[in-house]
Amino acid sequence: MELMTVDPRSLKDNPDRARQSKSSPQSDALLCASIKAVGVVQPPVVKLDPEGGNSYIIVFGHRRAAQAVAAELAEIPVLVADPGDDVGAMQSFAENIAREPLNPVDQWRAIERLVALGWTEESIALALALPARQIRKLRLLANILPAMLDQMARGDMPNEQQLRTIAAASQDEQAEVWKKYKPKNQDPQVSWWELTRALTRTRMLAKHASFGDDLAQAYGITWVEDLFAPADEDGRYTTDVEAFLGAQQEWLSNNLPKRGAIIEANEYGQAKLPAKAQQVYGKPGKGDLTGWYINARDGSVQSVAYRLPEAKKAKVVKGADGVETVVDELETPKARPDVTQKGLDMIGDLRTDALHEALARAPIEDDMLTALLVLALTGQNVTIASGASDNP
Repeated sequence: MELMTVDPRSLKDNPDRARQSKSSPQSDALLCASIKAVGVVQPPVVKLDPEGGNSYIIVFGHRRAAQAVAAELAEIPVLVADPGDDVGAMQSFAENIAREPLNPVDQWRAIERLVALGWTEESIALALALPARQIRKLRLLANILPAMLDQMARGDMPNEQQLRTIAAASQDEQAEVWKKYKPKNQDPQVSWWELTRALTRTRMLAKHASFGDDLAQAYGITWVEDLFAPADEDGRYTTDVEAFLGAQQEWLSNNLPKRGAIIEANEYGQAKLPAKAQQVYGKPGKGDLTGWYINARDGSVQSVAYRLPEAKKAKVVKGADGVETVVDELETPKARPDVTQKGLDMIGDLRTDALHEALARAPIEDDMLTALLVLALTGQNVTIASGASDNP
């Protein structure tokens, strides 16, 4: 092939091209912005027009040529195929099928090479028509353990928040959790959620701290700035988990509101309610209590409303000697129903069969049937279940 420069307006479309459908306006705009910034990086492949004349037909690279025209470029580089090459349709098809977007790890490596050449994040974003935040996100990979990078390069990527958590951890911390959560032979995917949770528990964020600077100094807490945190968030953290939890516990004890009680939480951050207590999901009532606890996962102070069962009523019993004694009223044992639930189900089946037979003998109008059904539902003496499934 021969490399030469031509006017992109002089190129003719290839009738055998594989990509006949139109690309999206957003994709075209991105390509046009990239060409305006850095030119045509990959020259289109062309060949001489067999019908004669000093013109060329595009073998593949139609979008690049079209967006070069949109970018108002006077000339672009092209590769001229040999005149006897008649596999344009196959080349065009194979080139479009084989082309695959770079995975995020390869994109990051390419960005780092550009940065080493003097490109700024803003100039890279402008040239690639990408948000600058996307460039900064990819650059988080610079602090990722190489073994994790290899996993991400296979297409197994964590989400942005998980990536920030991993990048903020030291290489030693990452290596420690990677030993436990790296993929096994039978499961090629990584549970990034569990991995980042393990890393998160080794540090406590300042934004979750309810205590102030006085308790932080008293417990010897030194805040470290997370350089990978978003600019609009408090990115400070501490790795002294015990001191953080101790300061939170003392603050909670000193600021416990009325009708509030300190309760424990499990390892998943869920509150452990007192025995027989029921959580209140709506607006708490006057008799309800509020439990305050420290979330074991992130160290934040949280609360939950709950309701205790009513206490048993005391009963005064007078003995034969006239002495009155206060005893707890015993719960009345539940009486056995005349018909068990299984018996009710049997009766219901018999009634259903009888209803079907009655409707078969004397059909009823739809509006009357609907009215009777509404009355039956209101009276709570009928249920509706699907006969096509074991689950009602």
